[in-house]
Amino acid sequence: MEQDIAVGLDIGTTKVCAIVASPDEAHPGKLKVLGIGRSPSEGLTRGVVTNIEKTVQSVRAAVADAEAQSGVKINAVTVGIAGDHIQSFQSRGVIAISRPDNEITKEDVDRLIDDTRRVALPLDRKIIHVIPQQFIVDGQDGIYDPVGMAGVRMEAVVHIVTGLVTAAQNIYRCVQRAGLQVNDMVLEPLASSYAVLDEQEKEVGVALLDIGGGTTDLAVFEERTIRHTAVIGVAGRKVTDDIRKGLGLLGDQAERLKIEHGFAYEPAVVDNQPILLPGIGGRPPQEIDKQLLCKIIQPRMEEILEFVAMEIKRSGYSRHLSAGVVLTGGGSLIKGTAELAKEVMGMPVKIGIPTGFGAGLVREIENPIFATGVGLVMHELRHRDRSTIATTIKDGRGKSILSRMKQWFDEL
Repeated sequence: MEQDIAVGLDIGTTKVCAIVASPDEAHPGKLKVLGIGRSPSEGLTRGVVTNIEKTVQSVRAAVADAEAQSGVKINAVTVGIAGDHIQSFQSRGVIAISRPDNEITKEDVDRLIDDTRRVALPLDRKIIHVIPQQFIVDGQDGIYDPVGMAGVRMEAVVHIVTGLVTAAQNIYRCVQRAGLQVNDMVLEPLASSYAVLDEQEKEVGVALLDIGGGTTDLAVFEERTIRHTAVIGVAGRKVTDDIRKGLGLLGDQAERLKIEHGFAYEPAVVDNQPILLPGIGGRPPQEIDKQLLCKIIQPRMEEILEFVAMEIKRSGYSRHLSAGVVLTGGGSLIKGTAELAKEVMGMPVKIGIPTGFGAGLVREIENPIFATGVGLVMHELRHRDRSTIATTIKDGRGKSILSRMKQWFDEL
């Protein structure tokens, strides 16, 4: 049983979340959620670790919470990485098939993926993911699994995601200092997509938008493949800061006001009841109405959505998104966000809630704030055998990406 337990650790700017799950034997293909641990996060800025000690404390608290709820001792986790240092681009590679019968094998595919990794990168950046887009065998394109086919020349188009070495090392350090081992490091929008998107949406074209505390993560899918990724360093924390400065409140008061009474779209405010704000330093309490609060929140949410719309346009896939946009993350819970997104981006919008659970803490986990944590668990269970292309890619010296990453971390 322990062999099949996976733990996803989402180290976010506002919260650290640990999710313990295992495959549900009664419902094949679904998960059984065993435990959820949460703790406030104070050691990150825009998705990047800026205080190791505070982050370690948050990780320990969230993991201890998840251990107490699940009754499972947590030793290893799959952790997410985000931050506006993340960059992605397309690359191509080509190899010749040398077998006498011209049959393409798994080794040929691995060799081709190796070839696509030979790109010039600055010394401070490393490759986090290589995601195959399509294979071309003897000029025939649109092939997604070439193993077993016959050919003499094979090309691949891949999506390469890179990040700062130091940002990855700091996340790795925090997890290690909390007494845990890192199984894998996964781009957060990619993880969220496992939890909230289904195969039909990915096939017809969809943009996943995860509005978190410190970063807004975007992943664009078409024909079941991830086509574009981006991380934008403006998110829910900025909305809270605007409320704090605009109304002269403390940070936690502004956050509570945003969650309980906030609206991101003025026409959605139906009941314009006054809200009583506590006075600071013995001052009398003050009253504001919900429309005034909305006038503070809406411009910032519009700015975030406009950044995303520009990023989707830059990707070249804005006309291919028949399923529109799926919103997830804590920022999507501000009332009226879906309506505002529909107006700003001009396409269908829905709120994405993690799915795929058969038993356990199902009701608790069905919340957009857990999308990344659930996705990390799904990634871990899906790639547990380490046999898929994305996780067994070797570098030029025959080492797996994971062992190379461990080496970068040990070098410092």
